[in-house]
Amino acid sequence: MTAAPNRLIFALDVPDLRSAETWAERLGGHVGLFKVGLELFIAAGPDAVRRIAGDSGSGVFLDLKLHDIPTTVERAAGSAAQLGVQMLTVHAQGGGAMLEAAVRGAGSGIRVLAVTRLTSEAADPAAVETLALRAQDAGCAGVICAGTEAEQLRNRVGKDFLLVCPGVRPAGAAAGDQVRVVTPADAIRAGADYIVVGRPLRDADDPVQMAMAISEEIAIGLTR
Repeated sequence: MTAAPNRLIFALDVPDLRSAETWAERLGGHVGLFKVGLELFIAAGPDAVRRIAGDSGSGVFLDLKLHDIPTTVERAAGSAAQLGVQMLTVHAQGGGAMLEAAVRGAGSGIRVLAVTRLTSEAADPAAVETLALRAQDAGCAGVICAGTEAEQLRNRVGKDFLLVCPGVRPAGAAAGDQVRVVTPADAIRAGADYIVVGRPLRDADDPVQMAMAISEEIAIGLTR
């Protein structure tokens, strides 16, 4: 079983590489992966991935939500593979051919995850399930979904298909711009393999203590 801290992904939604490196040094060893998204990747490019992996000793989840013609996505996924990231996101709404191309381009070293619906908006659970099954049929390793859909999807996709849930908030934390929100324990209990947390960690008075507290909530979810 994967240890609780390794199931926690910290969202490096910061504007520059210096800020990202500071966070990587601070939280390295307390989270399983660091998410490099559009904001940081556009600001610092591939160097962001290389430096974060080196500074933290943790893996990188490259969250670019690729959505383009299959050839372009396949080549982009191949480039991501050269960076050595552990996870890469694409949009499930890009269609089966695009998802299959992403899996081909990534090869065996990267887990391709398909984004179903963003957690900042309402979603039809049936539509989310359709997108998740499309991703599974295309060979993706898993999907990005809200914790509110995790139990439903786990029952449909089986135990080996990854469910990664953003928009997770510790008990008592503000939801912010997230609509479909659950606690770390509830997300894991519902079937999530990993949770993604950003602002509750970045805004905490003691981010290390907050990371440890979130890991404790994850551990509770694993035991119930």
